[in-house]
Amino acid sequence: MAKLIGGITTSHIPAIGNAMANKLEQDPYWKRFFDGYEPVKEWLAEKQPDIAIVVYNDHGLNFFLDKVPTFALGCAKTYENADEGWGLPSSTNFEGDEEFSWHLANSLVEQEFDITTCQEMLVDHGLVVPMGLMWRHLGHWPVKVIPLAVNTVIQPLPSAKRCLDLGRALGKAIASYPEDKKVVIIGTGGLSHQLQGERAGIIDVDYDLECMEHIISDPDWLARQSHSEIIEKAGTEGIEVIMWLVMRGALPAKVNALHKHYHAPISNTGAGVLLLENPDAA
Repeated sequence: MAKLIGGITTSHIPAIGNAMANKLEQDPYWKRFFDGYEPVKEWLAEKQPDIAIVVYNDHGLNFFLDKVPTFALGCAKTYENADEGWGLPSSTNFEGDEEFSWHLANSLVEQEFDITTCQEMLVDHGLVVPMGLMWRHLGHWPVKVIPLAVNTVIQPLPSAKRCLDLGRALGKAIASYPEDKKVVIIGTGGLSHQLQGERAGIIDVDYDLECMEHIISDPDWLARQSHSEIIEKAGTEGIEVIMWLVMRGALPAKVNALHKHYHAPISNTGAGVLLLENPDAA
């Protein structure tokens, strides 16, 4: 049977991709941020997962304002990183796992999540930046990738509770896969940031740290909050934190919090890293 071995959280802002492309990891502005991922990279090297499910939001590469699915699951053999206009060099393609993806899709629909299935899917910085943070140093992608896109762009957005429930359904779907696979799930986005308006640049460090603590021990605390409550504290783009709940919901109620790191600002964003291990698979 497949085992979900752990979950990771990370920001996915394009500036990180540019910093990696320009080898700025030791630059004073970036060093502490990148240092926060070293324990995660060591854990991944030890555990050697087979599949990474990456929960992210599409930024117009697949879905524009005229058509935005609430939840979209990649069910393709490969995923291509296309140019978004950020000046980021395109990544090599990511290998998917069609059989595993279709198993997830069928299981989620049986659990009453009407997921959009994508047999062709381009991936943008929302997925590529996290993958680079975890595995760029290897020079290749050692895992198969399953993209799971969540609408955090245009109303109506899924509620925080709905995202947590999706994660719980996803955890059941993973556990019911009959073949031996080690799976890691990466919740991306956030933390607090706003890109426009009078509050552009807002970072609420206290709220970010509170979110991180509750993601570990009491994710229902965040799931009970409305969009307005989250945005008031974290900014309009800070709503991306609901994607962390998909990751957290897939894991059991009690997890081993192996690593926690927070840094602000990075490109006007509060950036948090969590490494949560599934004690049942440790």
